[in-house]
Amino acid sequence: MAIPSPSLFFAVVSMLVLLPSPSLSGDPDLLQDICVADLTSSVKVNGFACKATATEDDFYFKGLAGPGNTNNTYGSVVTGANVEKVPGLNTLGVSMSRIDYAPGGLNPPHTHPRATEMVFVLQGTLDVGFITTGNKLIAKTITVGDVFVFPRGLVHFQKNNGDAPAAVISAFNSQLPGTQSLAMTLFAATPDVPNNVLTKAFQVGTKEVEKIKSRLAPKKS
Repeated sequence: MAIPSPSLFFAVVSMLVLLPSPSLSGDPDLLQDICVADLTSSVKVNGFACKATATEDDFYFKGLAGPGNTNNTYGSVVTGANVEKVPGLNTLGVSMSRIDYAPGGLNPPHTHPRATEMVFVLQGTLDVGFITTGNKLIAKTITVGDVFVFPRGLVHFQKNNGDAPAAVISAFNSQLPGTQSLAMTLFAATPDVPNNVLTKAFQVGTKEVEKIKSRLAPKKS
């Protein structure tokens, strides 16, 4: 069998090194200056179809200026500034959110399948953490001015254990990071995840599963 020449081997290795790696980025690179999302379009693409015309309002959003309403089961609320709120973010690969926490509030364990997240603490003190695929918890207490990073796709949480409200600004390397809450995904899916799957996975009885499902079921208006 012929052995490749050193020059050919070097050329192939160089090409592989220079090729972009999908694991190093969030959304795909843009192919034009702007592609303002047409949120009314029925066209399905990896992102959103582009509007024919754009205005300054497509790149503007003031929803992160004030605190959100944390009067809910978890005592926290996420206000997103993603492509669905800022159509001009389409193809740009970035977005933000504001998260507010009541005293004792929790942003429950969840993942962002399409983005790494970085939080900057605006006020208060939070206990935060993520779990690696090796089942190791990486956790820290952060306060005003601190930054903490949650790697893409890993389960993470934030908890306000203080007696005062807390808030953070989150940055993402995706125009639409996506969020999967573990509890809602498993116990409030439509149609239901079968009880025999959940009882075996969590090593509990059917009554416990049904109790959790009833508490997480969408409220009927």
